[in-house]
Amino acid sequence: MSNVPADLRYAKSHEWLKPAGDGTATVGITDYAQNSLGDITYVQLPKVGTVLAAGQVFGVVESVKAASDLYSPVAGTVIAVNPALDATPETVNQDAYEGGWMLKLKLSDPASAGTLLDATAYGKLIG
Repeated sequence: MSNVPADLRYAKSHEWLKPAGDGTATVGITDYAQNSLGDITYVQLPKVGTVLAAGQVFGVVESVKAASDLYSPVAGTVIAVNPALDATPETVNQDAYEGGWMLKLKLSDPASAGTLLDATAYGKLIG
């Protein structure tokens, strides 16, 4: 069974969003996604300052099984990326919700987080 923290919001494309309450949010991929991908070997992330639309590809994660696009769950501007993933992309496998975060966004519309799935709905999606 995948770990689905109750305090996060989820995209159907298996990204999670953790709103900070100050108009920013942290984004990563879910435990389900990292488990499906297998051993992650490379993570490509956007540059700070990149403006993303909801659903827009923001990067790529590569594993021993496949390469998969990463999609922004909401619209916003990238204000930070996780530099640790350059040297240790496997952190996403080990700690998808904390150490394996991918980027931080300044949200275009903080209310947009409410359009994403809650933990219960995401749990049903991944069955």
